[in-house]
Amino acid sequence: MTSDADAPVGDATTGADGTWSVPIEKAGSYKVTLDQATLPAGKALRDPNRGTLTVQVFEGNARNVLFGLVDANAPPKGQDGGGGGSSYWDRVAQLVFEGLNLGLIIALGAVGLSLIFGTTGLTNFAHGELLTIGAFLAFFFNTVLGLHLLVAAPIALVIAAAFGWGQDRFFWGQLRRRKTGLISMMIISIGLALFLRALLLFLFGGGGESYDQYVAQAGIQIGPISATPKSLIAMGIEIAVLIAVGLALTYTRLGKATRAVADNPALASSSGINVDRVIRIVWAAGTCIAALAGILLGTTQNLNFQMGQQILLLMFAGVTLGGLGTAYGALVGSLVVGMFVQVSTLWIPPEMKTIGALVVLIIVLMVRPQGILGRRERIG
Repeated sequence: MTSDADAPVGDATTGADGTWSVPIEKAGSYKVTLDQATLPAGKALRDPNRGTLTVQVFEGNARNVLFGLVDANAPPKGQDGGGGGSSYWDRVAQLVFEGLNLGLIIALGAVGLSLIFGTTGLTNFAHGELLTIGAFLAFFFNTVLGLHLLVAAPIALVIAAAFGWGQDRFFWGQLRRRKTGLISMMIISIGLALFLRALLLFLFGGGGESYDQYVAQAGIQIGPISATPKSLIAMGIEIAVLIAVGLALTYTRLGKATRAVADNPALASSSGINVDRVIRIVWAAGTCIAALAGILLGTTQNLNFQMGQQILLLMFAGVTLGGLGTAYGALVGSLVVGMFVQVSTLWIPPEMKTIGALVVLIIVLMVRPQGILGRRERIG
C-alpha cells in the first residue's frame, strides 16, 4: 500500500477469513495493490487490470477495499466455454440478484422517508442516520449486553419507534406549531444529521463493527446465483414488511387516514382526523422501518457511523424516481435504483456505480417529471 505520492505505507497478508488491514496515520488518497502472484491456487482477479485500486480515506473512518476473485479456469467475460466457470450471463444474473437485495434495503428506508414527506412536506436529510441508529442499537444489545441478534433486533426496533415518535412529539411537531417554513426545517434536518453522525462517532468510534452472529456464512448455489442464507432470509423479511406496509396503507383505517393527511391535511382535519396523531405514528413507523433496514444492512457489511449517509443519496433517488410522497412509488423507484447500481458495474468501475442510479433518475425524470407513480401537479 502506498500514498498518492507513491510513498510506501505498509503491507498486510489476508487472514484465514480473507480479511486484512493496514493502519494509516492520516487521511488522504492511497493506492492499494494486490500481489496476484500470492493468490491461492485456482483463483484469479475478476479483472486482472484492477490489481491496484486508488481509495480516499477520511479522518476517523475505516475504508473497505475489496478485490473480486473468480475461478482461474473460468472462460473470458462474454463467453461460455462450457467448463463450469462463471460466464458473462452468470455474472449478470448474480448482479441482478444483488441489485434486488440492495433495492429492497433502499426501499425500506425510502418508504419511511416518502411517508414523512407526504404527510408533513419535510425533506428529512437526517433519515439516513435513522438507519445507522437502528444498526448500532442492535449492535449495543448484541455485542455489549450479550443478547443474541434475534433478541437484540426487536428491542432495537421498539426503541427506534419510540425515538421516531419522540422526534415529532418534542421537536418537529413544535416547529410545525411555530409555523416554521419547510426550507428552514430542511436545513434543520441537515444540522440534525450532522449532530447524530457526530454522536454516533463519539459513542462507537470510527472503525468498522460487526454483530456477533451471522457475520460469515457459506454461500448457497441457486443456478447461476450464489447467495448466503442470511441474504435470502433478509430479502424475505424485507418483502414481507413492504407488503404489510402496502396492505396497511390500503385497507386499515390508519392507512386511509395517512393517505388523507398526505392528500390534504386541512380537509382531513375538518373530517375529524387527528392530523398530529397520524403524523406521529408515521414518524414512529418510518423510523422503525428505517432501523430495520439498518440492521439488515449491518448483516451484510461492517457497521460504521456513516453507513446511513452513504445510502441516503440512493434513498432520495428512489423516492424521487418513484414519485414524491407515494409509498408505492418509493418501492418501485428503489428497486430500479438498486438494480442499476449493481448491474452498472458490468461497464463501469464499482467505485462509480452510484452514477448509474443518478443517470437513470435523470433520464426518467426528463420523460416523466412527476416520477414513475407520481401525480401531475399544477404549478403557479
